[in-house]
Amino acid sequence: MELGLDGRVALVTGASRGIGLGIAHELSAEGARVAISSRSSERIEGAAAEVGARPFVHESADLDAAPQLVDRVEAELGPVEILVTNTGGPPAGGPLGLPRDGWEAAYRDLVLGPMALIERVAPGMRERGFGRILNVASSAVREPMPALVLSNAHRSAMVSAFKTLARELIADGVTLNTLLPGRIATDRLAELFGSLDDAEDTARKEVPAGRLGTVEEMAAAAAFLCSDRAGYITGVTLLVDGGLTGCL
Repeated sequence: MELGLDGRVALVTGASRGIGLGIAHELSAEGARVAISSRSSERIEGAAAEVGARPFVHESADLDAAPQLVDRVEAELGPVEILVTNTGGPPAGGPLGLPRDGWEAAYRDLVLGPMALIERVAPGMRERGFGRILNVASSAVREPMPALVLSNAHRSAMVSAFKTLARELIADGVTLNTLLPGRIATDRLAELFGSLDDAEDTARKEVPAGRLGTVEEMAAAAAFLCSDRAGYITGVTLLVDGGLTGCL
């Protein structure tokens, strides 16, 4: 299937590893000109060399730096046509007893940071009549996960924001969609389960597909939602979880 991504300029945040890196790989393979960002200079340089992308250091919680990141990307590659907002998960913790600054930090990372980037790129996308904005959230927005209250709460808020914006921007050719990864084989999952082997053992028992998902499977779904072909799909939350959430 021709996705129409050849030559498109894409910015993928949180792309030094895991799902973000996988999405950057897939977009690059489809011919997009890709910029990737991360807070770690060392990791993002290595990831960019692997993907064939342009690396940028960016801290998602630094809201004032968001316009500057887009300006730097556009100076090197041209107007951003595809924005993938991907952020790592906040610390685990139950609903009670978390410090207020933990709540505020997670809100900056998962809501305010992505919104600052969207506010910068959306006007240009509307003027050009094309834009794809994709948020990587979690299946926890459908079924909250124990001890991950910060992720459960703030990612759900971002989904609501995306659905609101989707109705406002679709007439100008700009779509906003959200991917909801389930148990994908990443470092983050290894941290939550103790190891990827333990996560895989649990998946064989609990996930209808009988295994963990792969970063490549996430990236394939992302590339389609960022494509010309997906121009009539907006405001959607797409589960990529091997059937787990629908069976809970």
